[in-house]
Amino acid sequence: MTREAQKERTTKETRIVLALDVDGSGHTEIATGLPFFDHMLSQLGKHARLDLNVECSGDLEIDAHHTVEDVGIALGEAFGEALGDKQGVRRFAAITVPLDEAAVEVVLDLSGRPFLHYDIDPPGEKILGDPPFDPQLCEEFWRAFVMASGITLHMVMIRGKNTHHIIEASFKAVARAIYDSVRISDEVLPSTKGVL
Repeated sequence: MTREAQKERTTKETRIVLALDVDGSGHTEIATGLPFFDHMLSQLGKHARLDLNVECSGDLEIDAHHTVEDVGIALGEAFGEALGDKQGVRRFAAITVPLDEAAVEVVLDLSGRPFLHYDIDPPGEKILGDPPFDPQLCEEFWRAFVMASGITLHMVMIRGKNTHHIIEASFKAVARAIYDSVRISDEVLPSTKGVL
């Protein structure tokens, strides 16, 4: 069984080409025009052991919002497609991940019911880079990912002072929860409904 998907998404605001292998080794090639976002997507791929290729050209001269949100949509669609009927997956995962002074808790369910609880509140300054990255866009990314993939995701900042540390801990925490939840544990569909 291969759990892979490819997506191409073109709008007036972005053009995205994406390839995902859920059972990869964590190899990533990311180019969105937003260096910090590229770094976070690389963290997601590495720690979830996803092979992930993302190329996005977006209207960054207007704002980074379209790029971040549309990548979330494309990645969510690919993730949902790659998981297929979810036969035998562990389904649930929870973890708290630290990065220096920051700690973020993530609880995830491959439920088929999209829901995001996002309680990550960094100090608010933009993360320096060229161009700088607005950490508020991370909530838009995760909402787009959740809605497109049909998962339930709770993200809570336990503590933290450094915006970079908080955001990176959150991406790593989701990555590890993905890694745990998608593992095949048996041949049983983990739902009394008979479908996820």
